[in-house]
Amino acid sequence: MNKDYYHILGVSREASPDEIKKMYRRLAMKLHPDKNPDDPAAAEQFKEVTEAYEVLSNPEKRRQYDLYGAVGGRMAEGYPDFEVGFGMGFGGLFEDILGGFFGGSGRRGAAQRGADFRYTLTITLEEAAKGTERDITLARLEVCEGCRGTGAQPGTRPKTCPSCRGSGQIRFSRGILTVSQTCHRCGGGGRVIDSPCRTCRGEGRVRQERTVTVKIPEGVETGTRLRISGEGEAGVTGGPSGDLYVVVHIADHPIFRRDGDDLTCEVPINFTQAALGGEALVPTLNGMIPLHIPAGTQPGMEFRLEGYGLPNLRGYGRGDLKVKIVVEIPTRLSTEQRELLEELHRLENGEGTPLSKSFFEKVRDLFGG
Repeated sequence: MNKDYYHILGVSREASPDEIKKMYRRLAMKLHPDKNPDDPAAAEQFKEVTEAYEVLSNPEKRRQYDLYGAVGGRMAEGYPDFEVGFGMGFGGLFEDILGGFFGGSGRRGAAQRGADFRYTLTITLEEAAKGTERDITLARLEVCEGCRGTGAQPGTRPKTCPSCRGSGQIRFSRGILTVSQTCHRCGGGGRVIDSPCRTCRGEGRVRQERTVTVKIPEGVETGTRLRISGEGEAGVTGGPSGDLYVVVHIADHPIFRRDGDDLTCEVPINFTQAALGGEALVPTLNGMIPLHIPAGTQPGMEFRLEGYGLPNLRGYGRGDLKVKIVVEIPTRLSTEQRELLEELHRLENGEGTPLSKSFFEKVRDLFGG
């Protein structure tokens, strides 16, 4: 028997694609099995309007239908069968048109793993060097204590979905082809909740604050990601919890700069100490230690102190501390200091300043004199 798809959708043969889509949405909303669980006639009409839309929304299929018609849901002999695209029609097509109205493919009643949780934790350089433990407070989805995660009001329980009879799938037959579609009433879980829990409103989970202790190993760097299994959000309907990922950020330090496992700091000394040599106290993560300053130390010179850096995260020893010397020139002088410096300047002959001597010799050679 020939089917009049235009009549089934209630549109004219000249209807535009937008008009066809609009009418299909209206009829599908009215006839969907979720809204008519005990009405076989509505279910059959729903199949017919979906079949009609799948043909009329496709320009090539619509052209063939207008030329040759359809017999019992199949195109005329020698032309593509409707069933070839039926799965697509009830998959991508159905999800696209009705997903927003009926909850999409949400799996209410089906066990699902909880989502992973990400937390950025800021620590000090000293904590990164020695390792530490920190308590962090998370606002995450936890199993509802009222219903113990079932989503059903205490004293009741989820029941077998009447639409799919607990299988989670609805099967439709077209000719020799049988198509399976996730049940949109139970979301594929096979169960529905008639009396949702008042605490979690049927979700089986509620958002709560929870404190978790995080162990920070020594040697961590900014960007290190620590995985704590099972400390993410609770699973759905008995599903496993997700994981907690703690991303470490190390705060800037007022003295040290970090380069991998090495540390760098700048230590100021006065110009007489640089010229005469001596001893300077330099900071480390474990306190102050003396550093020998040789006579004639120049600004910007670096001294490397082995093993005074950070421990390697994977256990490959420790880094070093690089001390960069900054020679500080006084901005104010006493009368006595000025007189002594002027005497020093009078006595200078260039022997103690090879860089200056070399520079001016090059200038004389270049310009003469």
